[in-house]
Amino acid sequence: MNAPFDDWDDVSVSTVGAREAPALAPVKASDKRVVNGHGDINQLAPFRYPWAWEYFLTANRNHWAPTEINMAQDVQDYHHKLTPAERHMFENVLAYLTTSDILAMRNIGLAVMEKMTAPELQIYQARQVFEEALHTWTYQHCIETLNLEQEEIYNRYRVVPAIHGKIVLANRRLEKILRSDLDLSNRETLHEFALSYLFFAGIFEGCWFYNGFSPIFALQRRGLMKGTAEQFQYIMRDEVLHCAFGLRVIRELMHEENLVLDPKAVAELWMEADAAEEAYAHYILREPILGYSADLHLGQFRFVANRRARQIGLDEPFLGAKATLPWLDEQANLRKEKNFFETRVTEYQTGGSLEWD
Repeated sequence: MNAPFDDWDDVSVSTVGAREAPALAPVKASDKRVVNGHGDINQLAPFRYPWAWEYFLTANRNHWAPTEINMAQDVQDYHHKLTPAERHMFENVLAYLTTSDILAMRNIGLAVMEKMTAPELQIYQARQVFEEALHTWTYQHCIETLNLEQEEIYNRYRVVPAIHGKIVLANRRLEKILRSDLDLSNRETLHEFALSYLFFAGIFEGCWFYNGFSPIFALQRRGLMKGTAEQFQYIMRDEVLHCAFGLRVIRELMHEENLVLDPKAVAELWMEADAAEEAYAHYILREPILGYSADLHLGQFRFVANRRARQIGLDEPFLGAKATLPWLDEQANLRKEKNFFETRVTEYQTGGSLEWD
């Protein structure tokens, strides 16, 4: 029989250890690094990256849940107002996103977060892991509310080549750094890690996600599927922060490690991503819908890709690309907020207090 908790007070201190552990030197902010740091990973302050802590605080002020949004009109829209081409687009966007956010959650939690050696970076990424799970809940909530066939929707990422191709590419680019024993003091391994993180933050989240909600927003602009689109706007706000954080980490990493990314390797990233996005766009929009087409989708992807490249000091991959969806940035600018990629956010509200036009 186990001893009562009260009896634990009688345990002799000598059973714990006869000698005190030697004192350690205080942690200095300069000891910290993105990777390969020498600070205490369990000691939050002093901050080396105070901006990362601000990202964490901002993300928590942005907290929301999908059940806050009324979906009653979406049920009517989906079953009675959408055309077959619009339902095809809607279902396949949803099918792609359901798997993508789980992939993002695993990549941050298993591949990236553990490689960071400053706790303020890890703490924001812990919040990011939660948000990816929240986004997955959102897609599931939409599927359940609209009474879609779950097994069929979830399996499209396996059986539809255009969706499967994006997931295969993401897995190939991201699984390289899943191993916990990566030696990031090795320059080749460090370069591989930086390329993988660039793919994740700059392409997967910064382009594919940022541009990926736009077909649904095109419906919203016509007064259709407004509940789903509102939830996607909250997701997009989260993803804006994820991407901006990731790109800043990459810039810090390149500066600290005096790391220059191989231009050919970076160009290959963009070309692979573009080819996968083109196949995807032409599948989900095999028939254009009112105000939206595969060419508009792909053109905006290339415009946004140039923006992401500039943000980390790289050459634009798609010279001359123009914004084909000039209204897209508005979707991330909730009320008085500003685009986080271009400037600082000035006002945030929780999901329940936001008003929508």
